[in-house]
Amino acid sequence: MSKYCRDLRVNSVRKLSDKHVLLKLTHDNPLPQMCPGQFVEVRVDNSPNTFLRRPISVNDVDVSKNELWLLVAAVGEGTRRLCQLQEGDSLNCLFPLGNCFTSAEQLRNKRVLLIGGGVGVAPLLYQGRKLAELGNKPSFLLGARSEKDLLELEYFEKLGSVYITTEDFSKGEKGFVTDHSILRDAYFDFIQTCGPKPMMMSVARYAMAHHIECEASLENLMACGLGACLCCVEKTVSGNRCVCTDGPVFNIERLLW
Repeated sequence: MSKYCRDLRVNSVRKLSDKHVLLKLTHDNPLPQMCPGQFVEVRVDNSPNTFLRRPISVNDVDVSKNELWLLVAAVGEGTRRLCQLQEGDSLNCLFPLGNCFTSAEQLRNKRVLLIGGGVGVAPLLYQGRKLAELGNKPSFLLGARSEKDLLELEYFEKLGSVYITTEDFSKGEKGFVTDHSILRDAYFDFIQTCGPKPMMMSVARYAMAHHIECEASLENLMACGLGACLCCVEKTVSGNRCVCTDGPVFNIERLLW
């Protein structure tokens, strides 16, 4: 798949919480094809201490509006600057990067559970929409610290069944995602997950114990996004692999978890 470096225009900015912003980006020319699981390396301008691009998951692609959605969490100087972008601003993006989740077409007849935590829900929206478009209603299991940290619920609820856990019991069931009763009450053929590494490791243990095929989208620190700097290396059964090029999506059987 070809890679592009383009200045995209900010079509809209929506503040989802005190530290989360949904950016919708467009271009005068049609955006290239992107698939769920891939990511974008964005250049952060007007941030003197931000020297490297920041990796952001593809949240969704609206072909009808020629829009790329990016869900940004303000966790450092660079991402805080991104959250300050306004409609009409320009954002330089290198994309699409990385590999993809197993496609909706390959999962057409399977019962799929998409598990996300925090801003890790971002790539699951695009994957869920692809599944729903093929008539395969996905299930979403979303976890957060509290109700105010749950992101894009209205979009997920349009695509499939949504199950929620919060650590403070402000919405859904109390605890972590692997504590939710849906994991005891229903069976799934395939799990795809993204979020904090401890959460994904817990999901991987559940999947292995129940003989469910599972993919995890890793969120290792990245710099170049092209496999040159080696700062995102993950240990796998076949040696060290760059998450930006060999991933970010890995079958859990490849990971030394």
